[in-house]
Amino acid sequence: MKNITKLALTALFGFAMLTTAANAGSINKGQKIYSKKIKGQCADKTGAEFAAAFKQAEWQTAFKAGTFEAKIKEFCPTLETYKEKWTPHLFEFANEYASDTGNEPAC
Repeated sequence: MKNITKLALTALFGFAMLTTAANAGSINKGQKIYSKKIKGQCADKTGAEFAAAFKQAEWQTAFKAGTFEAKIKEFCPTLETYKEKWTPHLFEFANEYASDTGNEPAC
């Protein structure tokens, strides 16, 4: 009986971790999305320029208010294609490398 309980708890914990990670944004994925999907629409401005366009507080406020796409369009007014599913990943990328962090992406 103990083994079944341990197995059930382990499976439940693993499932919870898997679904939590799937919903969270990824810095690396955000960088790839910017490089492959958005950069060409923004006069080839680098990901570092994109992330450093605003401070962390500005990125966070836009993300929480649901105006993240508008913030991106403020940086890149010629942006035509944007998918809402990119938002968590782009937010994590922009927040990590914002102008007030001192961090810069590797590429």
